[in-house]
Amino acid sequence: MSWAAQALSAIRRGEPLALVTVIAAEGSTPREAGTRMLVTADGQTGTIGGGALEYRAADQARQLLGQSERDWAVQDYPLGPFLQQCCGGHVRLLLERLDADDRVWLEPAARAEAAGRPYGLKARICGARLERGFFGEETQWVGAVALIGPDGVPLPGRRPTLGEGDALVERIDAARPRVLLFGAGHVGQAIARALTPLPFRLDWQDSRQEAAGPGVAIHEEARLIETAAGAGPDDLVLILTHNHDLDYQLTRAALSAAPAYVGLIGSATKKARFLRRLNEDGVSAANLTCPIGIEGLKSKAPEVIAVSVAAQLLQRMEA
Repeated sequence: MSWAAQALSAIRRGEPLALVTVIAAEGSTPREAGTRMLVTADGQTGTIGGGALEYRAADQARQLLGQSERDWAVQDYPLGPFLQQCCGGHVRLLLERLDADDRVWLEPAARAEAAGRPYGLKARICGARLERGFFGEETQWVGAVALIGPDGVPLPGRRPTLGEGDALVERIDAARPRVLLFGAGHVGQAIARALTPLPFRLDWQDSRQEAAGPGVAIHEEARLIETAAGAGPDDLVLILTHNHDLDYQLTRAALSAAPAYVGLIGSATKKARFLRRLNEDGVSAANLTCPIGIEGLKSKAPEVIAVSVAAQLLQRMEA
C-alpha cells in the first residue's frame, strides 16, 4: 500500500495523522529529498532514516497533531552538531497535519501510485495553513523538490526562508516496474509478501482455483501463457507454477516477448531440460535466469528464496 493510500486509510478511520517530508538533503544524509513518513499519536509508517533525526521529527509531528492554530512547520536539522549523527549532513523537513479535507489531493495521488503513473504535488503557504494541490502532468522543475515564490520563480539560496505565497512543488516518479508472478504456492506467497513494501507493481496469477487468495488472479492456463507472451520490455517475469509443462510454456512465451527479466525456479536438471527444449523450439534462452535469486544462498526455505529474489530484482532495476 502506498503512502497516500495509507494516509487515506488513517483519515477514514478518523485517526489524527501527520505527514513528514524531506524537502532538502545536503551532504551525507540517511535519506534523500522526497522521502516521506506518516506519524500517528502512537505509531508511524515509513522512515526518513531512523536515529535521532527520525525520533525528533516524529516527536515534533505529534506536537503538531495537538495544535489547532497551525497545521504545518518547516524544520532544519544539522545532523552532526545538533543531533550528533555521524552522517554530518543537513536535512530540511516539512511537517503537516492531515485531515479529511486532504482527501482532495490524497485520493488522486493514491490512484496515481497504484497505477504507477508519475504525478506532482504542490503545497502553497497560506498563513497558518497549507493549500495542497495535485497535478498529473509533468512539471518543468528538475529534481524531486523545488521551492518557488509567488511569481513561480525558484527561491534563492541554499535554504530559503518560506513566506506567504511561497510553495513547495514535488515531482513524484511513481513509475514502478511490473512483476508478473506466475504461481501462488509457498514460494510464490513468500515472494509476494517480500515484494509488497518494495517499488514494484505485482501482477500475481495462477490457474488453480484452490490457489485463490488476496492479490491472486485465477485464469485458465491459456490466459496465463497469453499474459506472459504480452510482457513489456520493462516487465519482470517470475515463473514458479505447480506444473513443469506450464512452466515451460510460460518461459517460452516470456522469452519470446523479451522483458527485462525472466526468472524460472528450478534445479540444474530442470534448467537443462528447458534449455534443450527452447533450443529445439528456436527460442533464445540468453535472458533466462535459472535458478532465481542471488547466488550463494543454500537454503531452499520459501522465505529465504523470496528475500533472494527480491534482492535480485532490485539489482536488475538499478543496473
